Amino acid sequence: MDPRRIDCDVLVVGGGIAGLMAAMNAAEHGARVIVAEKAHARRSGSGATGNDHFFCYIPEVHGDDMSVIVREVLDSMIGGFHDTPLTVKFLEQSFDRAKDWDQWGINMRPTGTWAFIGHAFPGRPRIWLKYAGSDQKEVLTKQASKRGVRTINFLPITDVIVEDGEVVGAIGIHVRKEEPELTLIRAKSVVLGTGTANRLYPAASPGFMFNTAFCSACTGAAQAMAYRAGAKLVNMEFPNMHAGPKYFARAGKATWIGVVTDPGGRPVGPFVEKPTKELGDITADVWNSLFADMHKSGRGPAYMDCRETAESDLEYMMWGMKEEGNTALIEYMEAANIDLRKNRVEFMQYTPHLIGRGVEIDLNGESSIKGLYAAGDPVGNFRADIAGAAVWGWIAGGNAAIRARKVRSVGNAEDSPLVAERTRQFSEILSRKNGATWQEANFALQQIMSDYAGMDVRSETLLKAGLKYLRDLRRNALDTLRADNAHTLMRAVETLDLIDCGEAIFITALERRETRGPHTRSDFPFSNPLLGNKFLTVRKENGGAITEWRDKLK
Repeated sequence: MDPRRIDCDVLVVGGGIAGLMAAMNAAEHGARVIVAEKAHARRSGSGATGNDHFFCYIPEVHGDDMSVIVREVLDSMIGGFHDTPLTVKFLEQSFDRAKDWDQWGINMRPTGTWAFIGHAFPGRPRIWLKYAGSDQKEVLTKQASKRGVRTINFLPITDVIVEDGEVVGAIGIHVRKEEPELTLIRAKSVVLGTGTANRLYPAASPGFMFNTAFCSACTGAAQAMAYRAGAKLVNMEFPNMHAGPKYFARAGKATWIGVVTDPGGRPVGPFVEKPTKELGDITADVWNSLFADMHKSGRGPAYMDCRETAESDLEYMMWGMKEEGNTALIEYMEAANIDLRKNRVEFMQYTPHLIGRGVEIDLNGESSIKGLYAAGDPVGNFRADIAGAAVWGWIAGGNAAIRARKVRSVGNAEDSPLVAERTRQFSEILSRKNGATWQEANFALQQIMSDYAGMDVRSETLLKAGLKYLRDLRRNALDTLRADNAHTLMRAVETLDLIDCGEAIFITALERRETRGPHTRSDFPFSNPLLGNKFLTVRKENGGAITEWRDKLK
């Protein structure tokens, strides 16, 4: 596999929301930009088919005191792992990005005004802008093309190349044809925007690995690449768990206009008794493990109850589901004759995954490695989903281009020993006549993660045993994985990335000797107040993993 070579100023890894926004701003700064996308940028990533909520601060709606909204963000379902300065910078620019999207053709005011709907406490500011995002990826792809961005679809990036502490390029595999083509990209700056990490734990319906609430092709590539390159990851010990219809894993619970109730029809939370589109029911945001806890206690199941939702609100909800991208769910309910005026829908807590856990960035969007930036879901010290990807993608792309102007040449990425190592590994996987498939390795990983680093219980003995098995799995995978075409090689690489993400989870879970949030240690069943404002980072150095504690930035 002799690699083909491409040069650019800024390489953007991933053509999702963060990647396209980064590419556009980098191009506006005069950089030669390449977007390397695993699938096709028009419909890729967790925002592929739409979204309908955009975290945003608009002074004319919220007032001039932004500190009120900062507090609302930090108290929300996504604010627990933020460095506050990143939150402030995000909010300062969020309205500009919303106006950009509206101008480009993504309808951010479908009701004619800036309307904030759902994910809300009664009597508190509402911070989720309701918009119509079903065509957002197509619009952003066209905007990137207008700015001269070169998008190479079907090119998953496998590694970033670092030389003397600075990024100099990346390695990819072009998978459009049956025979994969190794690709070496020399770049002055690299922006990682590969989305969430799914398929780490068993899916909502075990055996159906791709039944995930987020894009099943988002497999922690940014976290894994950054980790192997020596960049700091942060908050990896806290995988996130979403919720939605049982066994039909679809995100968008805030789009549902109903009340979460127990089997007797009584509201589970204290916030609302009757459904309204303005508030929704924020109970499941506040009590993240609600659906699992109700089931385990025997008091469940818990249901999304829309039976008292006004007819106009139901119509609004179904429109929102379409914009969210939940067309499969709508079609299924129609085919199965499920009438939400009569039928409650049982909800469940979905499998753990990584979103807002990963690469540590600074106020420029830069990681601890010079020239390596990250934005969107793989960032570990900030999360705001679609809006976060839009805003921090824009910030990271602009700063990546500014840095690229200062770098004289693209470096000598082709001389990196990593190129030869990956060439050998991929060639061996492709040449094996017998061996394990990527599915076998991925299922083994999910079993190890569930049994030894699950969200119900962790302990030193369990975590150490699981880490040992995980490392055994990596060695066996490298020795026995086989692939017969470009597609299955890509899946094998995804699985290896997930194993690296799993290692980072095990190591940080071992170091955090307390119980906090979804991280439950049976041998340390209390929350240590001395760690309440601490973040834990992990990075690779000389083949080993180093953990460090730091203060959460306020």
